[in-house]
Amino acid sequence: MNIAIDGPAGAGKSTIARLAANRLGFVYVDTGAMYRAIALYLLDAKTDIEDEQALKNALSNIHINIVYESNVQHVFLDLQDVSTEIRSEKVGNMASKSSALAPVREKLLDLQRDIAAKNDVIMDGRDIGTNILPNAELKIYLTASVDVRAKRRYDELILHGEKPDLEDIKKGIETRDYQDMNRDIAPLKQADDAVLIDSSDMTITEVVDTIVKLAEEKK
Repeated sequence: MNIAIDGPAGAGKSTIARLAANRLGFVYVDTGAMYRAIALYLLDAKTDIEDEQALKNALSNIHINIVYESNVQHVFLDLQDVSTEIRSEKVGNMASKSSALAPVREKLLDLQRDIAAKNDVIMDGRDIGTNILPNAELKIYLTASVDVRAKRRYDELILHGEKPDLEDIKKGIETRDYQDMNRDIAPLKQADDAVLIDSSDMTITEVVDTIVKLAEEKK
């Protein structure tokens, strides 16, 4: 069984999907982490992503491996576990830009579909239900207001010892929303058959309970 969860940046997709997967005994596939791994490589290599040939050359050198330990996904870039490094704002912003490019999406499409074909999965991202897994048995579009998403990200960064600016985070989220929703390739949108969940006034537990109930009804 495949469950697709799409939605904008900061909607809590990763946290919700991970917890729901644990409840259901599914494999959680964080596609955003895969795009972030590519973004990290492109940043470290100082690749000009506007130069298509340079981008293709860089992508040919990237080897991503996904390892699951107790249903927790670890992302390896070549032989290095980059699961922590890819969570920075800088990498996230690059991922938003680079994931809109066809060569980057093609790099990961087969890997994502292969994982879904072999496992019961919950996969989250921007175009899972509309493009990656169009035949998923359950599709969720998870969102929240910009203010709520910005505050959640702010609190997360504070917990990691950083000193973020709330307004900067809000502007960054608005920019990423626009980029994700207006890109030429697989833009972020709610699939016609997706269930809309606005988590602005919901707890994490309430959202997870809702998704688990919907999944059990589909079994």
